[in-house]
Amino acid sequence: MAGFRTLADVRAIEAEMPYAARGIPRTMHRFLSAVAETHGSRPAISFQLMSGPNDKAMTLTWGQVLAQVTQAANLFRRLGIGPGDAVAFVLPNALETAVTLIGGAVAGIVAPINPLLEPAQIAAILRETRAKVVVTLKPFPHSEVAQKVSRALEEAPGVTHVLEVDLAPYLSGLKRWIAPLLRPRVRHRHRAQLLDFAAALATAGAEALEFDDPEDDRVAAYFHTGGTTGMPKVAQHRVSGMIYNGWLGQMLLFRETDNVLCPLPLFHVFAAYPILMSMVASGGHAIFPTPAGYRGEGVFDNLWKLIARWKITYLIAVPTALSALMQRPIDADISTLRGTFSGSAPLPIELYKRFEAATGVQVVEGYGLTEATCLVSVNPPEGVKKIGSVGLPFPYTRVRIVTADAQGGPRDCGLDEVGEICVASPGVSVGQTYTETDKNTGLYWGDFLRTGDLGRLDGDGYLFITGRAKDLIIRGGHNIDPALIEEAMMSHPAVAFAGAVGQPDAQAGELPCVYVELVKGATATVEELSEHARKRIPERAAHPKHLEILSELPKTAVGKVRKPDLRILAITRVLNAALSQSGLTVRIQDVVEDRKRGLLARIPRHTDPDEAVRACLGQFAVAWDWLA
Repeated sequence: MAGFRTLADVRAIEAEMPYAARGIPRTMHRFLSAVAETHGSRPAISFQLMSGPNDKAMTLTWGQVLAQVTQAANLFRRLGIGPGDAVAFVLPNALETAVTLIGGAVAGIVAPINPLLEPAQIAAILRETRAKVVVTLKPFPHSEVAQKVSRALEEAPGVTHVLEVDLAPYLSGLKRWIAPLLRPRVRHRHRAQLLDFAAALATAGAEALEFDDPEDDRVAAYFHTGGTTGMPKVAQHRVSGMIYNGWLGQMLLFRETDNVLCPLPLFHVFAAYPILMSMVASGGHAIFPTPAGYRGEGVFDNLWKLIARWKITYLIAVPTALSALMQRPIDADISTLRGTFSGSAPLPIELYKRFEAATGVQVVEGYGLTEATCLVSVNPPEGVKKIGSVGLPFPYTRVRIVTADAQGGPRDCGLDEVGEICVASPGVSVGQTYTETDKNTGLYWGDFLRTGDLGRLDGDGYLFITGRAKDLIIRGGHNIDPALIEEAMMSHPAVAFAGAVGQPDAQAGELPCVYVELVKGATATVEELSEHARKRIPERAAHPKHLEILSELPKTAVGKVRKPDLRILAITRVLNAALSQSGLTVRIQDVVEDRKRGLLARIPRHTDPDEAVRACLGQFAVAWDWLA
């Protein structure tokens, strides 16, 4: 493993030879074959249905993963999947999920879909990706995945076959026999043919692909952009970008002896690429606890014990998970743990410090996005980790901080000057980021993808994210489009204007809140408007956690609602409430736009102890400082 500590180390890796000349396999099947040849008997992927440290677990070696992926790819081809056809999966985590993800990319284009989405959204993604085959769950107690997919298929007539994965074999003892008896009945009104995944897989060849596997780079995955509301955009990922993510993991992060605990979903790029592809490249071992990962019953209560059980070297997390873990005592031997990787949302400084103090290992924060096939930058595991930054750009990735010049063209910002983060890498496909062609218009400056995130680069090359040009609300790593909340509020006859923003939250990073202005002469109560929102916003995650009526919303010169002003209101309200609940008397003086740090809450020094104030405000991913 070639680690890196500084930007100079990154440049040295690049200078060693061009990326294209490194002899990296150019097809997904050959990529997987290489690790099976070298580490075939080593554990590759483990999964346990229940979260207990002694509960039944099942493991595939790399040789077995290759065999099952080969079977899956051959099966998908028999079912009519060609290189340009989509195999969708609507699955929680399981061994079959990983096999489908890789096998679908070998046979055609794999399209992971969040099983938490509503049937109409699932159907919309199936139509957008033109999926022919869907892999999903067989009806199972306490799960509604099969029911939702069945309803979605009524609106996706292009799907010809549905392969059902049965979770019952992951159970043991009496539960394994009782679960099938408790299956909910699902009335299918679609025309797709239903097949049992395991039985169908067994009919396909495991020794070799039954079709040509050309080295031409092609689109091999469709990942929707993670929204919990509305119709998510669908990003296209090429084989080269998927393998690039894995190569980075092998080169810079993981060894074949690593055991990586990943309670994140495989329908998300974080688990699919930096983790699963990195395991394929390095020969490491990925462990997925429960179908729902961190959402699974008992996962947080048992996580320290799971680290001990599997001798985990790296934990994969998001800030909300780390916050929940810090509320539980460390009740197991976690001495094998060398580090924790965190992404998807900003990490509060106080949480970083608390986790390091409690575990003795540092949190390594990074940055990636679906549109760039994930990885962009990381705080070097063996180098300086600048708290508040997302680290150094990976080798062969270039980051520009850009703002518009007087003519509307791109101008590169200077050191520590805030602008839009733009990325070029083997994971960026210029002109082909989204399946919908019109969504790619204006998305690039030259060969650089415009991320919509605001940030700056310091003198050491570290990237800092200071805000978002996009207005998305990020709740625990899930994107919520504020327009969905605003449209729901505007449907009330008493509402003239509505502005939804994310308010800081110590657990979720952000929670949706909305401010409204009433029609002149109209009356409405907060309770009435909140009930109106609950009825018209289908996803609970997007329900506003705070609704406030203002006499007038702040607006721009052209009459648009000024979101930064609303964010200032939300930051002030939430932080002041936290100070009060902590028994402190000091309050936020103001919130200003800082050139380097984005929105910055300022607080006067007070009789309250400085450490108590730091501990309170450090829970939030909000920049703050003392007044001079």
